Amino acid sequence: MIALSDSIFLTPEAYLQLEEKNNIKHEYIDGQVYAMAGTTDTHNTIGLNLALFIRNHFRGSDCRVYFADVKVNLERRNRFYYPDIIVTCDPKDRETSTYKIFPKLIIEVLSESTEAFDRGDKFNDYQTLDSLEEYVLVNSKRQRFETFRCNDQGLWVLQTYTPDDQTFELQSINLTASFTDLYQDVELEAMSTTGYANAPKPDLS
Repeated sequence: MIALSDSIFLTPEAYLQLEEKNNIKHEYIDGQVYAMAGTTDTHNTIGLNLALFIRNHFRGSDCRVYFADVKVNLERRNRFYYPDIIVTCDPKDRETSTYKIFPKLIIEVLSESTEAFDRGDKFNDYQTLDSLEEYVLVNSKRQRFETFRCNDQGLWVLQTYTPDDQTFELQSINLTASFTDLYQDVELEAMSTTGYANAPKPDLS
């Protein structure tokens, strides 16, 4: 990804105001904004399948699932990210409509342009969220589902699911679902996205 400009520093409040009027989504990292590239049908279908599982699982409960367009605010790191899926059960998160502060589950569907960031710096930032119990990476090139769970000692432990397992588990929300259903209508392919570098810059006027 690429910063809007090295000479422009935005406060979180200014970023949120900017984001309200722009058609292109931007993530915010310590005063800088980063334009997000568009997604693919493969990425979108996987995310939608997961969001529907979770939404149906929580129907009638106090928990909420958000897909693609709601930010997570990482106050300790001065960041706002757009996860593919957020689950929060904290009533305080209903006080903010465009971002959430207390997610218990975050899911990212991997793409070629963002996989290293999702596995590295972004995961490191997410670990500053005291509410987060589980971080999931879903592969879009092969059928693989990786979940990192925070144990009682505060360590993040990886469990990987493949089609041989037939099902996968989201322990943070007590949900078990079919691997076949997860990749239903998905055509796996090698990604050729150009990533953040060529994404449009926001309108600052």
